[in-house]
Amino acid sequence: MDTPKDHGPRRELKSRNTAWARALARVLCASGISPNAISVLSIVCAAGAMTCFLLAPEMKTFSSAILLWIGAAACIQSRLMCNLMDGMVAVEGGKASATGPIYNEAPDRVADVLILVGAGYSTNVEPGVIKLFGELPLGWACAVLAMGTAYLRLLQGTLTGRQSFMGPMAKQHRMAVLTIGTLVAGAEQFWRSARVADADILGIKCALVVILVGAIITCIRRLLLIVRQLRPA
Repeated sequence: MDTPKDHGPRRELKSRNTAWARALARVLCASGISPNAISVLSIVCAAGAMTCFLLAPEMKTFSSAILLWIGAAACIQSRLMCNLMDGMVAVEGGKASATGPIYNEAPDRVADVLILVGAGYSTNVEPGVIKLFGELPLGWACAVLAMGTAYLRLLQGTLTGRQSFMGPMAKQHRMAVLTIGTLVAGAEQFWRSARVADADILGIKCALVVILVGAIITCIRRLLLIVRQLRPA
């Protein structure tokens, strides 16, 4: 694995320096919307993803299910877009506020839970349950571990004054894996031309397993990093 890098309280993102991101941030700044409102909007996007995940098994036609898989993937990416734009409007747009750090963190935790739990319930293995070391509620387990990765990052910030966004399953990584899994689920649905209830959708199951294992590794790496930083030189 690469040597972990410590960052400040702001995650380093290459997309932040792209022309389209800067252009969109300028539009949002001109619109008068606050960064905190954009942060809250990410919860709405996450709720949309969860809704698509929960409705997919109820669809009577495979085409309707495909649209919901695509909708879930779009909502996940919209959530990430909100996460990108709130910081850019706050920092580059000069609209940062005293309550910004709260809005930067709290909506993310809600959004993670909504998306991951919704994805878990969309699988066709006893609502959201997969046979892995017994009966493990996969979506809920991923949600708890996602909270754990964020907690350890903030704990590091409290104890050392620095925050590491190391992976392999930080927020962007989790959402990228789940987006791919969701699109694969849609492709499975199209290929089989079958209802969700009659198909064993593997895309999302595999994505959640990857997130689960990766989040465990991430928690261990972040915890060990804190221990190393607190030890005397």
